[in-house]
Amino acid sequence: MSLLEVDDVVVQFGGVTAVNHATFEAHAGRITGLIGPNGAGKTTCFNVISGLQKPTKGSVRFDSKDVTGQAVHRRSKRGMGRTFQRLEAFGSLSVRDNVRVAHDIHRGVKGMLRPSQADVDHLLETVGISQYADERADSIPTGTARLLELARCLAGAPKLLLLDEPSSGLDETETDAFGELLVRLAGEGMGILMVEHDMDLVMSVCHEIHVLDFGEVIASGDPVDVRANPRVQKAYLGYSDELDEATDQTLVDIPAVELTSEVPAVPAEESLR
Repeated sequence: MSLLEVDDVVVQFGGVTAVNHATFEAHAGRITGLIGPNGAGKTTCFNVISGLQKPTKGSVRFDSKDVTGQAVHRRSKRGMGRTFQRLEAFGSLSVRDNVRVAHDIHRGVKGMLRPSQADVDHLLETVGISQYADERADSIPTGTARLLELARCLAGAPKLLLLDEPSSGLDETETDAFGELLVRLAGEGMGILMVEHDMDLVMSVCHEIHVLDFGEVIASGDPVDVRANPRVQKAYLGYSDELDEATDQTLVDIPAVELTSEVPAVPAEESLR
């Protein structure tokens, strides 16, 4: 059963169609990629899913419930969590206190108990930023701030994690560790839907990928099928023939990758930031 169902969603801004009859799913215990060229409508889709944008047409079902008309905090209470391209940390607070505040917010939304320092430190350890625990959030590197954003989101124990460009600012080693973390979270039953431009990361961790172009889903499937799809190649390269003329790294340059873990389709526990 799908954890998230986006059904025939259309988003129009005046005469501009940002999302064009998009339909796709994400499942518990699996990592799903949502990719496409700049301006393809990926973040607008995320805004519709999380409740920040009302669709012109279509519906969103989450955990078997129609949430199309629900506010952000209602979706959060049901177990939807999201990170953003723009970092939202409290700069004057320490890294540890940022996570503690996130816990307190979720405690108010869902009646959770106040976290202990051990709970907070466990989340920092989970995302690999324990060494920054006492640093001010506005003094840490951008890549580390991305991981802090993830820790704050995980403070609510989400069933579905929506990640918008989560590897931005991470170096190669950090990205590899981040990919391993995502696989581990999915293995524990969490559903993950990820908008990401790092194709190495997408192809190595995602079970399914949906490709948007001009707001339309032009392909869906596993990494091997998506990489070989002529419409996907054309969307990224501008043409589908004579691919050997391309000089930049694209989807077709990325070698086939086998997922390194078998993850059960078991739902996790709740949330959102």
